[in-house]
Amino acid sequence: MKDIVFCSNNCFVLYSAAVQAKNSENKESIQSLPQSPMKERPTKAFHQYSNNISTLDVHCLPQLQEKVSPPSSPPIMFPPAFEAAKVEAKPDELKVTVKLKPRLKAIHSSLEDCRPPSKKWKGMKWKKWSIQIVIPKGSFKPPCEEEIDEFLKKLGTTLKPDPVPKDYRKCCFCHEEGDGLTDGPARLLNLDLDLWVHLNCALWSTEVYETQAGALINVELALRRGLQMKCMFCHKMGATSGCHRLRCTNIYHFTCAIKAQCMFFKDKTMLCPMHKPKGTHEQELSYFAVFRRVYVQRDEVRQIASIVQRGERDHTFRVGSLIFHAVGQLLPQQMQAFHSSKALFPVGYEASRLYWSMRYANRRCRYLCSIEEKDGLPLFVIKVVEQGHEDLVLTDTTPK
Repeated sequence: MKDIVFCSNNCFVLYSAAVQAKNSENKESIQSLPQSPMKERPTKAFHQYSNNISTLDVHCLPQLQEKVSPPSSPPIMFPPAFEAAKVEAKPDELKVTVKLKPRLKAIHSSLEDCRPPSKKWKGMKWKKWSIQIVIPKGSFKPPCEEEIDEFLKKLGTTLKPDPVPKDYRKCCFCHEEGDGLTDGPARLLNLDLDLWVHLNCALWSTEVYETQAGALINVELALRRGLQMKCMFCHKMGATSGCHRLRCTNIYHFTCAIKAQCMFFKDKTMLCPMHKPKGTHEQELSYFAVFRRVYVQRDEVRQIASIVQRGERDHTFRVGSLIFHAVGQLLPQQMQAFHSSKALFPVGYEASRLYWSMRYANRRCRYLCSIEEKDGLPLFVIKVVEQGHEDLVLTDTTPK
């Protein structure tokens, strides 16, 4: 009998007439083995051979049962792409569109059918996730700084400093409060006790001129004249900047001259709108910022004397840690004994000073210093005022 060779499950088996009897004996043993749950597929090849082959003893190997993979978790269901696209965004909000692109299933060929079942879910267990942000055009408006500040204030996440107190200092020329713009009236300069003037208001007065050191001369003279002159623009007193044209009586405040469109020149002259040339001029000045050192020239000795002579003072005169209270007085009969080669000792002088404590380290207290008269000679008194202790009074005949 001819030998038959056939292929089943990729295994080639030779059968011959000589071994049929032996195969029948092993038939019972083969049936007792567990059978594979997979169905046998039809033979893919059938060949016949006529050559002589020696008798072979072939044993059929048992087929092992394939491992069954554990049941997989149910696939995550994502909303379809067309449902997510239906969500309409409000015109004032950001529009966020989420699109789910399903992965294309691969076409399984006949050779891939023999892969384990667990890999068949490769295209269904996960999907490609993509996010697309669309910003609408037109109506979207970013919040301003005031809205952001108000929102942060409601949240309480920031600390805002206290507002700066208002500056109530008033210029004696233009009567405006506080420092002015740099390209305008500029900063305030002290003229006298509680008297302030803007730098450009004083500088552009007719009588005032500036020295090479930066001192402004005749500011007080211009102020006295301005108290009697009325501005042509605002009709208020204090105008000191006059038109440079001969026999022109138009006079303005510096700020009012800018508003009236007067023309300023580099040689510190000014022409009113009636006499200024038409068009632009080579010497015209259009920028008034002053960054150099400028101050008002004044007699400081006379200023301090005027402060001391005032009976009821609304202001405190302080030099460093020394606070001045009263200057006192000297009578003609006291002049001989109440002075030295370097200082005067007026009776009634009183001042206080903050200095280091005599009882505690790294702590300050108040020392009240005064001058009295005793037996026709000056008596220097120091009163130590410290919290938690009684006042200590120290006296001596010399200031040391």
